[in-house]
Amino acid sequence: MNENENVDLRVPVLIVGGSLVGLSASLFLGRLGIEHLLVEKHSATSKHPRGRGNNVRTMELFRTAGAEPRIRDAASVLAANHGILQAGSLTGDDQEWLFKEIDPGGALARFSPTGWCLCSQNDLEPVLVAQAREQGGDLRFSTELLSFDADGTGVTAVVKNRESGEHSTVRADYLIAADGPRSPIREQLRIGRSGPGDLFHNVSITFRSRQLAAVVGERRFIVCYLTNPKAEGALLPVDNEEQWVFHAPWQPDRGETLEDFTDERCAEHIRTAIGAPGLDVEISGKAPWHAAEQVADRYASGRVFLAGDSAHEMSPTGAFGSNTGIQDAHNLAWKLAAVLDGAAGPGLLETYEAERLPVARATSARASARSGEHSHPGYAAAPAPGAGGGKKGGMLTVALGYRYVRGAVVGADPALPVVPEGMALTGGPGTRAPHLWVLRSGERKSTLDLYERSFVLLCDARDAAWRPAAARVADRLSVRLDAFGVGSGPGCDLETEGGADWAEAHGTTAGGAVLVRPDGFVAWRATEAVADPEATLHEVMAAVLSRD
Repeated sequence: MNENENVDLRVPVLIVGGSLVGLSASLFLGRLGIEHLLVEKHSATSKHPRGRGNNVRTMELFRTAGAEPRIRDAASVLAANHGILQAGSLTGDDQEWLFKEIDPGGALARFSPTGWCLCSQNDLEPVLVAQAREQGGDLRFSTELLSFDADGTGVTAVVKNRESGEHSTVRADYLIAADGPRSPIREQLRIGRSGPGDLFHNVSITFRSRQLAAVVGERRFIVCYLTNPKAEGALLPVDNEEQWVFHAPWQPDRGETLEDFTDERCAEHIRTAIGAPGLDVEISGKAPWHAAEQVADRYASGRVFLAGDSAHEMSPTGAFGSNTGIQDAHNLAWKLAAVLDGAAGPGLLETYEAERLPVARATSARASARSGEHSHPGYAAAPAPGAGGGKKGGMLTVALGYRYVRGAVVGADPALPVVPEGMALTGGPGTRAPHLWVLRSGERKSTLDLYERSFVLLCDARDAAWRPAAARVADRLSVRLDAFGVGSGPGCDLETEGGADWAEAHGTTAGGAVLVRPDGFVAWRATEAVADPEATLHEVMAAVLSRD
């Protein structure tokens, strides 16, 4: 591009799409001090209660970004809803809890300082908008991307304000395409997708019923799969009182149209499925949606990156799709920040695809298997044993235990599966760093709270070599690298709670060290003392950051 070309706005990053993933990208970039513009063609955030399961890894990211308290507050009405129920009806005896608690016995506390959160997209998105704007994000709704042209130094985009009709030209160093499953950006880049394709189709029906709460009683489910063959579907509470959502199977391949879903038909379908013929049902909205399993063949083309549904579509069972997309955004944000700040070479951005694409493939297969296991309405496929970890992987392992076997890591074993058979958060390169409660300057924190704006080196507080070595490497490479001596007693930067052995938890020894990336994943681990900590750490940091 000619540097003298007339543009209306220059920004380091342009985000296209203002749903969960685009808004999360804005929040994460803002936290890292990266100027950016987000454009969204719709006039406001989502009005429909959908996409509401936020898994523990996503909540860790929102916790670190300072958004968790607001999200928990927005989600408070459903805080007591935990299980998944499968029933022939809500009034008969044919009922079975697929699981009654998300975290039975509180076992998750061993792995994380936070937990799952049931917050519908229509409640979560306004929180992200407010939080992103407070971090300096320029978010423009009713603004549509008309065209873009990428070259070797950036992207030139033309956007339109749909209210005023005004056109603007934006020049960005990088573009994040968070523009949904039918992504025009992906199509223009001619990036194909692989996978089974469409799985099933549903119509999401919002309705009001004053009597349904009495029928449901004390059963505080996340979702109830109703299996009456004459009227199957999925019932989801919105407020546990009067507002509800029902997902009804839709079969467009048999000629069924959206017009066929009249208010009368929908109301009668809901009554039959629930088993309450006289139930009051007032239909308030209908929205079609399609479940598919497809993953983009590439996650990037030059300076344009795919994130969220533009990169992968997944079955909704398990809420893996939006969570995987939010985690895409987080992975990409710290890497863009490192390159834009001059701390990393452009090769770091190539690791985005190397890390996130295998995770999406494994997770999307697991989501489809989960739909089969739960007999999701409209999905007739049998479960695929072992898919993406299958039953052996489990929900928590898929959500939190995945690993990067290639990418911006040193020492990871590329032969290992992306999703292990069980939880193995013990400090291995490419895994999410372990959670420990520590005291820092008298304040109780999780070690995960340390990972956001810098690389972090953990070493033993009694070791005299690692911390000064890290300071010299940070100075030489002009990167943010914070070193903490961990242990108990005087001289500790971080004092472990209850005298916990930080080295054992991280799979190392008192003479070793663990290097953690800004996203909380272990970049490298020394399991014992090394002869020259500074030289070793310099080599590792240069490799992780793609520095020559």
